[in-house]
Amino acid sequence: MTTHGTGVSVAIIGGGIGGLTAALSLLRRGIDAHVYERAAELSEVGAGVQISPNASRVLHGLGLADELARTGVKPVALHQRRWDDGRTLARTPLAGPLEAAFGFPHYLMHRADLLAALAARLPAGRVRLGHRLTALTDHGDRVEARFANGARVEADVLVGADGIHSATRGLLFGPERPRFTGCAAYRGLVPADRLTGLGLETTTQLWMGPGGHFVHYFVAGGRLVNFVAIKEQDTWTRESWTDRRDVAEALAAFEGWHPQVRAIIEAVDETYLWALFDRAPLRRWSAGRVTLLGDACHAMLPFMAQGAAMAIEDAATLASCLAAAGPGPGVQAALRRYEAARVPRTTRVHALSAAGKTRYHLPDGPEQRARDAELAGGAGGLSLDALAWIYGHDATA
Repeated sequence: MTTHGTGVSVAIIGGGIGGLTAALSLLRRGIDAHVYERAAELSEVGAGVQISPNASRVLHGLGLADELARTGVKPVALHQRRWDDGRTLARTPLAGPLEAAFGFPHYLMHRADLLAALAARLPAGRVRLGHRLTALTDHGDRVEARFANGARVEADVLVGADGIHSATRGLLFGPERPRFTGCAAYRGLVPADRLTGLGLETTTQLWMGPGGHFVHYFVAGGRLVNFVAIKEQDTWTRESWTDRRDVAEALAAFEGWHPQVRAIIEAVDETYLWALFDRAPLRRWSAGRVTLLGDACHAMLPFMAQGAAMAIEDAATLASCLAAAGPGPGVQAALRRYEAARVPRTTRVHALSAAGKTRYHLPDGPEQRARDAELAGGAGGLSLDALAWIYGHDATA
């Protein structure tokens, strides 16, 4: 997929959205990249993902525009509503106005559709499945990675794109447990034809209430409705971060919420309860010829819908820095430039995402009324003007 090479080789640990975007971005710039994924197959647990213009800019540049248009949904607005009576708190136009302002669309997608689109663009043999990283050694002029299946690979650069549980991060900087954020999310996908009686608009709807919020939007070309129902809780004592739960439990958690919210939950066949964890942002992502990307270095709450977008941006910036460096000792300097470019931005988005927990979950009372008045006045923090620094960013530059 490129006609020239830089002489630089990169081993990417992790075959998620960030890892595959990194592989495509590197190959496009003539850098020899391979992905090593611990799972036996590429898969994503059924859930939605929002691809805002800062991320779709990168994906369009990788040749995915047609596939995103086919499987994604362009929301006409972000509709923020009150939890009990459904009153509109704010309505921010998206679709046309967003694309006109920032040059690229906003898509609502099923994660599996996005992962499949990325994988389909990679040449055969670039993704190695069943490779769980167990050790790495930086020899100064190359990095050696060792895997549980006995395989060993060497590359000029190793990139840990292996998520919040990152083995790469642990090997670089030592073990550290992610933090439980005090929130858990019921997630589900509902066939859209079950909800025709609700007359749902093609919007992202965000319902805010005491101690929780509820988000829903169309995915999979409009065939499915994705929902995320978040409630606060003090602790998480289960062994798994993701448990299949009874629909009745989710309904009980949202007792008293608007009939539309409850109707969407009632229509799902199965729901999963996810503990929401994050990590304190790292000030340092790289050591020698090894660096990190995506949730491995800046796992964040989903309240700004920027987790996947930040990983996609990381991938594009990393590819730009490495392409400019060429082979040899310039690689380490390129990784430092990548880190310097990305750390301030991802730290700022991380903080904004964390602040959403308080803002979205205010109990009814004076603070809630002040927030609602601010939203009605167009100063609620999710307007296009307020988000221009996120949506207008060009990570490929």
